[in-house]
Amino acid sequence: MVFATQRGRPMERSEDYKVWKSILKRADVRDARLHDARHTAGTLLVEQGVNVRVVQEILGHARVTTTERYTHVASDLMRDASKRMGSALCGDGEPQRATAIMTLYRDQKGPHPEFG
Repeated sequence: MVFATQRGRPMERSEDYKVWKSILKRADVRDARLHDARHTAGTLLVEQGVNVRVVQEILGHARVTTTERYTHVASDLMRDASKRMGSALCGDGEPQRATAIMTLYRDQKGPHPEFG
């Protein structure tokens, strides 16, 4: 058995779920899925500058593309990229407006109509 009780008996299927919910409650943290914690861990590692290949190993992904989809770009990194793209698209004219629009649509698939 991979997961067993302290007495060596099989764990109930929902035991890890119960333990996770108990941990969240004791820590006074908002309710979240255990899977969300994996996303958070991956994102925090990327934010700290850990190479995505190392994050891949930690999370146990077979492919780095899974890790890249799994982690979320940190807000500071996103703001920096948006500013750079805004300057590239609008020159010195309205980079703040471009940055604001790109930030609003950063999670949307496909190009924003205003930027082609």
